[in-house]
Amino acid sequence: MKFNMGFAAIALTVALSGCTATAPKTTADTQSCKADNQMQQTTLYFGMSRPAGKDITAQEWQQFVDRDVTPRFKDGLTVFDARGQWLGNDGTVAREQSKALMLIHGKDAQSETNIEALRGIYKSRFAQESVMRVDQPVCVQF
Repeated sequence: MKFNMGFAAIALTVALSGCTATAPKTTADTQSCKADNQMQQTTLYFGMSRPAGKDITAQEWQQFVDRDVTPRFKDGLTVFDARGQWLGNDGTVAREQSKALMLIHGKDAQSETNIEALRGIYKSRFAQESVMRVDQPVCVQF
């Protein structure tokens, strides 16, 4: 019997449609956060495989961080090793080593420009189709 992914996705959606969850209230709730502590968290996900050829090396990644990321986000950043996967247009699951870059920044035009510059540089330099971006408001205290 051939398994139909579309049917499985619809069945799962229907099965879960009655499920809801609410996040517990925390002291970091951005609605109760002091204005001085309200910031934006952006996490970028970078694939470490090139479509054709060698994987991106640790040295190439570090040069990208040192030369492109750090000058734009001097206040700090965090990098995580990750493992990503996605369903390709041909129906096969693609997997690769990845890097997640977390930036905590103000919600301003310069930060936006810098983030989009990083995405463009990485895609161009390493022949990447995309760099995933996830944004959320955060309450930050030091």
